[in-house]
Amino acid sequence: MPDPQPDPQGDTPPPPPPDLRFLRVLVTTLTAVLILGIIAIVTLLFIRLSSPAPRVALELPETVTLPEGTTATAVTLTGDHVVVVTDTDAVLFFDRESGALRHSLTVE
Repeated sequence: MPDPQPDPQGDTPPPPPPDLRFLRVLVTTLTAVLILGIIAIVTLLFIRLSSPAPRVALELPETVTLPEGTTATAVTLTGDHVVVVTDTDAVLFFDRESGALRHSLTVE
């Protein structure tokens, strides 16, 4: 379908069909929403990446004494305990402040 051109006598072209007007409004609206979404994502990334990471206090006891013949294979920190998994499949719970052994479990 050729583009409507004004007549040489100065007549205006006929208005576009209603479906085409709806499509123009829809594309314009979706473009605006896309631009606003990208701006929001960039703003959130900037805010998140520019703020310093929260610091976690890693206060450990001075010494933790393992039972004889065991070696630590994993250490985990919780709010009140230092949890040590040994090579003999024992899970040892030490007090985080004093380092004293509070509880032990054997994993089968």
